[in-house]
Amino acid sequence: MRGSDERTMRVERGQEMAGRIKHGGCGRARQLFFGLNSFFQRPLRPARLAVMVAVAAIALLLGALFFGYSSNLYEDWRERRLLHRATALLEEGELGEATQASQELLRQHPDSLPALHILADAAERQNLEEAVSWREQIARQLPNDVESQLNLASAALRFGKLDVARGALDRVPSSDRDRAAFHVVAGWLARAQGNFAEQEEQFAAAVSKEPKNDLYQFNLAALQIHSGDPEKNTKARDTLQRLSQVTPYRAGALRALLNDAVARNDRTAADNFAQQLQMSPEITFGDYLLCLNFYRKLDQKKFRLVLDRVKPFAARDPSNLASLIDWMNQNGLAGDVVKWIDKLPQSQLGSTQTSVAVADAYASTKNWSRLKRWTSTGIWGDSDYLRLAYQAIATRQSRSRSGTPNTEFETLWHSAEKLASEQPERELALARLASKWEFENESEELWQRVAENPPMRREALEELRRLYRGKDETAKLYDILRRLHETSPNEAPITADLARLGLNLGENTERSHQLAKEAYDRTPNEVNCAVTYAFSLSRLGRSADALPIIQNLPPDQLHDPHAAVYVALLLAEAGQVESARDYIAAADDEKIYPEEEKLLDEAKTKLVIAFATPSPAVSPLPADLSPTPMALPR
Repeated sequence: MRGSDERTMRVERGQEMAGRIKHGGCGRARQLFFGLNSFFQRPLRPARLAVMVAVAAIALLLGALFFGYSSNLYEDWRERRLLHRATALLEEGELGEATQASQELLRQHPDSLPALHILADAAERQNLEEAVSWREQIARQLPNDVESQLNLASAALRFGKLDVARGALDRVPSSDRDRAAFHVVAGWLARAQGNFAEQEEQFAAAVSKEPKNDLYQFNLAALQIHSGDPEKNTKARDTLQRLSQVTPYRAGALRALLNDAVARNDRTAADNFAQQLQMSPEITFGDYLLCLNFYRKLDQKKFRLVLDRVKPFAARDPSNLASLIDWMNQNGLAGDVVKWIDKLPQSQLGSTQTSVAVADAYASTKNWSRLKRWTSTGIWGDSDYLRLAYQAIATRQSRSRSGTPNTEFETLWHSAEKLASEQPERELALARLASKWEFENESEELWQRVAENPPMRREALEELRRLYRGKDETAKLYDILRRLHETSPNEAPITADLARLGLNLGENTERSHQLAKEAYDRTPNEVNCAVTYAFSLSRLGRSADALPIIQNLPPDQLHDPHAAVYVALLLAEAGQVESARDYIAAADDEKIYPEEEKLLDEAKTKLVIAFATPSPAVSPLPADLSPTPMALPR
């Protein structure tokens, strides 16, 4: 009983305590409510109202600041996270995911330089042209940063955007143009423009700035190994020999040395380099073709053995098979190609590259019936325009002896042009094919279109130059030379050609005289430039100044028929009858250009006058000059 009473008392006390807490809480709430109510019901004084407004404003401001600060913290954290992830993915080689992460970051911050750098690096590693666009955005944000401009120029050169590359280099301040890196990029731009003389100058300048840089040494040596200057050639050979022992440059150095040895007919050295190249871990299928080139030129017996070993190896891969057939076509072995492909299963000849190479073999062997059959079937894919072009060639060549209009050729060729239209690479391939088969009208139109594309402009202008020179269309030739000069203004031989033709045609004579002097000042020992400047001085009435320029040139080089015309004219003006006759004879029986024929007639007339009234000889040129011709660049 006692335990039961105690429990009852504890319950009653707990209920009493709960009641007190409940009623006590309600009492405090009522007190607070009535207190607030009385506060608001009391009349507000202006000072009290101002304090309340100020407190509320401060509270709102602090809340907004806190919210904004928290939001910025989150955005900064998210940006750092995305950037860290993109960087890590780039380093791991996950280029697609790195690009996605960087693009997400760029959507939030369109001017994010770190994101742009990652996008540019990823695009370059994937060989995507969009790398140029990313580099342009970086360079736009950092206009005074030399590295950004050089990176843009390099990317633009990689994808053939020469105008963009030139603009980037032009934006580099003059004070920063003597850096090695600038000279290297400027050298590659010169090469893309076909200006090999300037390329050599720029590479040499880079080496002089950083003589211990192996990459710069390699670039210069690979260029100068082809130099006609014995000193440069020897130095380049020594450099490449050294670099052939340095892993990153081994294969490249051996290729250059092998080509040089073949050019010099040094069979022992060529065989040594070929053996080293074939044992190199970096060997490519193109290197096997390079070795074939050596053996074909210097060791016919070994060439056939090596070729027979390479054929089955090439047949396993469509790309290698097409490369070998192309090489054989270009080296006069198209007949061997036709015999070989007859033994190959059709399954190995089904690729697009191989279809084109086989068609070229049939065309080279003038097997028009088989060419027609070949181009009527097969898998040509994106090269279907070439299928139509080879069909057109077969049609034209097989009917060329009939003398009847060939409308089928025109239909097929126009269809090929239509498929190639507005696609520079296709138009270039079609233009080369038209030139190879001497389709003058078709090639002229195509080369004119190709010339609008900067990376292909030099080749197109050179082809148009050859075409117009062959047809003696001097007005068109002058325009092409002008465009070549605009493309490569520092290339002295082109400048001299433009100046000389301008003087002969009476086009922009004042400017032509200026160009003649510019070319001579740049390369005074180059025959083309020296002869042109001497001719310019002669036309300005300064024959006395012109003659010493000619006298300082190697006599054997002046007997080239084209150069001999100008030398004969200068000597006739100086009254050096016997020497002038020698040069007139050097040009008289040779094919020279129409404008040069007029000059030769002028020289003969002056010679007649000089013979009638002889004058004292003034430092005559040797009469027994070597008859060995050296072509004057045109």
